[in-house]
Amino acid sequence: MTRLIATFGGVGDLRPAPGTWGSAAALPLAWAVHALGGFWLFAIATFAIAAIGWWAVTREIEGSADKDPSEIVIDEVAGMFVALWPVSYGAVFAGVGFLDLWPGIVTAFLAFRLFDIWKPGPVGWADRQEGAMGVMADDLIAGWLAALVVAVFAVVAHLVLIPA
Repeated sequence: MTRLIATFGGVGDLRPAPGTWGSAAALPLAWAVHALGGFWLFAIATFAIAAIGWWAVTREIEGSADKDPSEIVIDEVAGMFVALWPVSYGAVFAGVGFLDLWPGIVTAFLAFRLFDIWKPGPVGWADRQEGAMGVMADDLIAGWLAALVVAVFAVVAHLVLIPA
């Protein structure tokens, strides 16, 4: 069970770039969760994925020499959900569908992957921690940084590029 959760149903076994596959696999789930319950269900699902992921990762890396196995991608799923918060909230606020904000989805994906791979500042610090903290926290922080990028791009797009 923990392996199924940690690999997000086996997505983490895809090669090359399992982290990118995990991030991409989060997108249809994010759309479905938002469609079912809007931003509040999306927020609850984000916390649930992070908590269940933390639990599964703790079990999966116990006694392992590899502190962050590449097949574990539940951290990317949790990070992508965080990165998509402005999209989910913005869709509810604007009264449009999640997919109508596709530029935000693309921005969230690209910014999240950039921060997850580059690991600037707090992302790198979190990545150097031991246990599930080192596996999960860097992606959650990368998700928050990506969410900030999405929000800034949305402001620029709506106030500068598409004036009312």
